[in-house]
Amino acid sequence: MERKGTAKVRALQDIEVAVQQRWDEEKIFEENAPAGVKGPGKDKYLVTFPYPYMNGRLHLGHTFSLSKCEFGVGYQRMKGKQCLFPFGFHCTGMPIKACADKLKREMEDYGCPPTFPEEEDDEEEKKDDIETIIKDKSKGKKSKAKAKSGSAKFQWQIMESLGIPGEEIPRFANTDHWLEYFPPLAKQDLKRMGLKTDWRRSFITTDANPYYDSFVRWHFLTLKKHNKVKFGKRHTIYSPKDGQPCMDHDRQTGEGVGPQEYTLIKMKAVKPYPPKLKKFSKKDIFLVAATLRPETMYGQTNCWVRPDMRYIAYETAKGEVFISTYRSARNMAYQGMLKQQNKVNILMELIGQDIMGMPLNAPLTKYQTIYTLPMMTIKEDKGTGIVTSVPSDAPDDLAALRDLKRKKDFRDKYNIQDEMVLPFEPIPIIEIPGIGNLSAVTVCDELKIKSQNDKDKLVEAKERVYLKGFYEGVMIIGDFKGQKVQDVKKVVQKQMLESNGAIIYFEPEKKVMSRSADECVVALCDQWYLDYGEKMWRAQATKALEKLNTYSEETRKNFVATLDWLHEHACSRSYGLGTKMPWDPQYLIESLSDSTIYMAYYTVCHLLQGGIVDGSGKSPLGIKAEDLTPEVWDYIFYPSTSYPSGAKIPKATLNKLRHEYQYWYGVDLRVSGKDLVPNHLTYFLYNHCAVWPTEPERWPQAIRANGHLLLNNEKMSKSTGNFLTLSDAIEKFSADGMRLALADSGDLAIEDANFVESMADAGILRLYTFLEWTKEMLETQSSLRTGPMDSFSDRVFINEMSFGIHETDKNFGNMMFKEALRTGFFEFQAARDSYRERSLNNMHRDLVMRFIEVQALLLAPICPHLCDHIWALIGKKGSILHAPWPVADKVDEVLLRASEYLETSAHEFRLRLKNVKNPSGKGKKAVAPSIPTHGTIYIAKTYPPWQSAVLSTMKKAYESKGGKFPENKELLGQLKTIDVLKKFMKKVMPFVQHVKENVAKKGPRAMDLTVDFVEKDVLESNLTYLTNTLEMEGLDLKFSSEATDKIQEECCPGKPFTVFRTEPSVAVKLVNPQPHSCHFSITVPVMEGDSVNRIVSRIMKQDRNIKGDNRVEIMRYTDPDLGPRKLPKFDKPLEGKTGISTKATFSIEPEAKKVTVSDNGSSIDIRGILVYIVN
Repeated sequence: MERKGTAKVRALQDIEVAVQQRWDEEKIFEENAPAGVKGPGKDKYLVTFPYPYMNGRLHLGHTFSLSKCEFGVGYQRMKGKQCLFPFGFHCTGMPIKACADKLKREMEDYGCPPTFPEEEDDEEEKKDDIETIIKDKSKGKKSKAKAKSGSAKFQWQIMESLGIPGEEIPRFANTDHWLEYFPPLAKQDLKRMGLKTDWRRSFITTDANPYYDSFVRWHFLTLKKHNKVKFGKRHTIYSPKDGQPCMDHDRQTGEGVGPQEYTLIKMKAVKPYPPKLKKFSKKDIFLVAATLRPETMYGQTNCWVRPDMRYIAYETAKGEVFISTYRSARNMAYQGMLKQQNKVNILMELIGQDIMGMPLNAPLTKYQTIYTLPMMTIKEDKGTGIVTSVPSDAPDDLAALRDLKRKKDFRDKYNIQDEMVLPFEPIPIIEIPGIGNLSAVTVCDELKIKSQNDKDKLVEAKERVYLKGFYEGVMIIGDFKGQKVQDVKKVVQKQMLESNGAIIYFEPEKKVMSRSADECVVALCDQWYLDYGEKMWRAQATKALEKLNTYSEETRKNFVATLDWLHEHACSRSYGLGTKMPWDPQYLIESLSDSTIYMAYYTVCHLLQGGIVDGSGKSPLGIKAEDLTPEVWDYIFYPSTSYPSGAKIPKATLNKLRHEYQYWYGVDLRVSGKDLVPNHLTYFLYNHCAVWPTEPERWPQAIRANGHLLLNNEKMSKSTGNFLTLSDAIEKFSADGMRLALADSGDLAIEDANFVESMADAGILRLYTFLEWTKEMLETQSSLRTGPMDSFSDRVFINEMSFGIHETDKNFGNMMFKEALRTGFFEFQAARDSYRERSLNNMHRDLVMRFIEVQALLLAPICPHLCDHIWALIGKKGSILHAPWPVADKVDEVLLRASEYLETSAHEFRLRLKNVKNPSGKGKKAVAPSIPTHGTIYIAKTYPPWQSAVLSTMKKAYESKGGKFPENKELLGQLKTIDVLKKFMKKVMPFVQHVKENVAKKGPRAMDLTVDFVEKDVLESNLTYLTNTLEMEGLDLKFSSEATDKIQEECCPGKPFTVFRTEPSVAVKLVNPQPHSCHFSITVPVMEGDSVNRIVSRIMKQDRNIKGDNRVEIMRYTDPDLGPRKLPKFDKPLEGKTGISTKATFSIEPEAKKVTVSDNGSSIDIRGILVYIVN
């Protein structure tokens, strides 16, 4: 949708520029540890966000997560905390190096600027079949790199998509240029956002920054000293092209994907071999199938191959010949399983039909010989292309076997003999409660699955069978008969390994592409690894998690699950940017491993680097990076360590660094996306436990995880155009407008949030309206009411402001910023609007000024620029960022309920009035009703006797059940015994249901027989407001005891009832004779007994240009017959008119349409016309 204009956004942006300039001048976010205070400081608040990777501009996804830090810091400052929010920039790893090398190759191959060949678009990646895999890992589902690069294929095009000029792009072939180009842009964008960061403490990673490089080397020497870093062969995702492990940050696709362990079932070919394999007659040939369920091999009936799929034969390290796809053989080659390490020597190429109908000996099955049969749905991108068949428990296998049995033509097509198929029946191997011992057969029959083509039904069948079979199934065959399936999986696997019936095989869980465009394998590598999962270390991490505030149970569960499965993590690589392993410099420390305790470096880096991100400037304390030895770092970070004897840095200087560290550390809050829980955030816990094992006060105190950010209900993606950088968002919505929309996007830790641009525009309008209203109130405050603040509307407004302060305080404290925005802005503004309406635009000046001040304070953590500007407008000294959280009176709960009662009653009255005005006609054509002019509000002192009996019974039952209602059947049994209810039994249960719904909303208070405020007083003091809001001429109050039985039945405490009526009136024309005025002739009704003020109020309802009823004067023509006929004199508009005093009253004769006014003892017929003057 096109915007109508940007004036409001520009006005907010102008304010932001001025406010940020003042903040910079005041150095408002620079924080130092106070002298003489021992650490950790009681009033300090250290907040960190995972430093973003510097291969592009920051986008709205980054901004959403870091906004949680930003809002938290803003709130904690107001609560009296000394807040530090440092911000660094991550450059470690492969992405920058891979991109730079790719750009260099493109310029070599295609020129500079390059001319790329025209190519057709790649086919969209096919979705994997839904399959149930039993494991506990949480994994990311989407490649961030792919989302960022959009549809661009070449690196040059990607750089162009980032808005980099063509003449600048060649410089990015040098990795140093990335480190120089993107960090300043990130800092610029974050400053425009208004981030509360101490920029002296910023830095970049890698050995390009010698100070940080020294810190990381100390970190790893410390880990090695504590025996946390080890060396050995480990299965890891590996790029053959790069010749090294490929970690998450090094991947083009497949972030979060790890090695998946399979049991490789060896099905031995029975001699004589098929003609194609005769040359291997002296060797053992095995078809190898990868399975996640080795315990089901007792049920094998056949082996599936795809007739048109390409297979290869190759030799293993043991001299056996395996047959599988090349892709799986390539994985095996890097796991030491083949004759030649890291290479597949192809002995023969085959297609599936070459080995169709081949007899095999399979381990564990009762059938001595099984056969290879055709299955057309086997895919090459998972497993080995050879699939073992267990039709008793696998719906796909059963459907395929049944198809072959039923269709002779199908068998003939692939030369399958009847004896290879027909004798083979599913073998009962697992008993599943509620399903039986042939689960696939039972479920497929229940779902009426006819063939392999019933794909949706087969998916449902698998979902019903697999998980239930694994977790609840019991083995009924073999050595482990009677044991649970989940308990025997590993022991069956071990038995098969020992008997040479299987081997262990790994491949990536999903396809992984490295940044160098290489499809990765799982390799058994010699590498340095962090021994995550080691018993003692894991116990420490579990202890750290126990004391950690995760703000949501879902996040805690994800941490627990990660600690359950996480084990060794490769921490070294030989390609990319980073810090060299101190004791083995041929390796670099990978990017997930150098980023776990760097938050400690924030505490001292301003004294080392002085705000120069790469450490190339002069150190403020004159410290050289090479003098930061491991012993020096030990002295800084460990209070019991003595000053090192060989240190080149003076002790007094090091004490300054030590004091900063001891005051600020540990981390009070870390905020991140939920996808970092299974890796970075868990490593974060592990490493703090390792480096500070005896100082739990240095361990993380809180982690707030959030979901991903959608943009307009869709995933952000450059290729679809649904993408916003931080810079673009600020330009489009202003900083405060964007911040408001981010806060409103969502709070949940697991569910994705949603940034909606139309809502952001609406937020801008709200902010701008608040600003303009504030200016208007400041200009017109002299006209606002002063004196006592004791009216009902005054007291309610004071109370609602206190309530808003308390609720918003609670929401900010729980980091529920969407809720804080609701209670501290949207509902707070609504309370102001309600006050304005109830007070009939006669607001109290002190309350208006109090509202503006409190509103600015409550909104300041989210929209600090506008709030700081308003703070200055209302005459406050200094920045609002130094102001404390507003103090609130104790909330009067009874007054809150009275206010809610008034609003609910007014709403009910409006609905009833609408129904009276617009009746639904049935049968005959409905006659248009006369418009009601007056009403009577009936108030009940008590419930009708039968309702009182129901409520008393329900309350007693509710309390006896500990705050729960009994079943309706039990409740009805109790109610039937009450005599007073016998005539009303048809009404009883609907009333019971109504009461239950009210209790769900309001709690047990909904069953009280009376309300805790005086209804008559509330309505009586707001009668003018109710009359106005209903657009009535008059309302009166009566008790329901004065009404009919029907009204008494409808009316109950807390629920008044209205009856409307129409009283007669006569239309009178009112003329305005003032020249050049914007007031015109109007017609208003006059009723019996009307006062001048009533006439004036009706005039003002029609003429909105009149502000204030004291400005209107009512006159009559001195000569009521001739006066209206005379032309008014331009210079004497009041000639021939006589004023009517405010004490006058009007009388009417409706049938004669006659109106007379009684004034000063005389009664005059106005002849249907009056004059009004606006002063």
